[in-house]
Amino acid sequence: MTVSASPAPAVLFPRPSKRIRGRSIAVLVFLAMAALFFSVPLYVLVVTSFKTMDQIREGAIFSLPEVWTFDAWRYAWDEACSGLTCEGLKRGFVNSLEILFPSLIASIAISAVTGYALALWSVRWAGGFLFLLFLCAFVPFQIIMYPLIVITVNMGVYGTIWAVAFIHTVLAMPVLTLIFRNYYKDIPPEIIKAAIMDSGSFWRIFVEIILPMSGNILIVVLIMQITSIWNDYLIGVTFGGLGAQPMTVNLANMVTVTTGTVSYNVNMAAALQTAIPPLAIYFVLGKFFVQGIAAGAVKG
Repeated sequence: MTVSASPAPAVLFPRPSKRIRGRSIAVLVFLAMAALFFSVPLYVLVVTSFKTMDQIREGAIFSLPEVWTFDAWRYAWDEACSGLTCEGLKRGFVNSLEILFPSLIASIAISAVTGYALALWSVRWAGGFLFLLFLCAFVPFQIIMYPLIVITVNMGVYGTIWAVAFIHTVLAMPVLTLIFRNYYKDIPPEIIKAAIMDSGSFWRIFVEIILPMSGNILIVVLIMQITSIWNDYLIGVTFGGLGAQPMTVNLANMVTVTTGTVSYNVNMAAALQTAIPPLAIYFVLGKFFVQGIAAGAVKG
């Protein structure tokens, strides 16, 4: 007995065939060219840091190292001279960490509370305060640099780690407050009213309700601040003393002040050592950074 095969069911909504359009090809080509444009200098930077000076003098900047060596990395970290001191970048790395942590904690904590108050509580003169913050966010640092120097001198912290951390906190306040305020503005006010009726105080509502809802925005401002503070040069060289200069200042002194033969491999290794910490943070938290922006962390 033969069994006839049942006809295949008709597809009501067939999927359209995927075709690569000319516009998509043009976008891919442009992105590939842009990636190549930025990757070539980075490639030269990396391979040069592993070369010997004899190979560098040959002038073949795109060639791979004949002998891979970490001598330039070790010398840049332990022995390279920055000004009159020859301690490498390790002292500047410690200084950068000591500047980074208090700056992050103070700027994010104060800005989060201020943005929360402006967004969800009836603060007197809130409109004028927001306008003042908006103006301060676009004031060039060079204009207010001298008054800040006078303030830190009168505070007795000029030339120390705390002076650099204080200036980073002050300069970050306008932008971070506006970002937190815009983010918290989307929280339904009914939540705050219900919390107040449930005997919730200003700080209790912030700690128990607002902070657990702030994961995305905290990642955004965390990456912004780490990148800004770690890569800063002008504030560090202006407000940091001889023993309180961050890693970027040590790098600049190492590269620009050279006696004898310029050690390009050491300079490249020092530049990579300075750039690796914020780059690693971005690779670890980059996905959450995109999610925070998509969730409305930065809006016009």
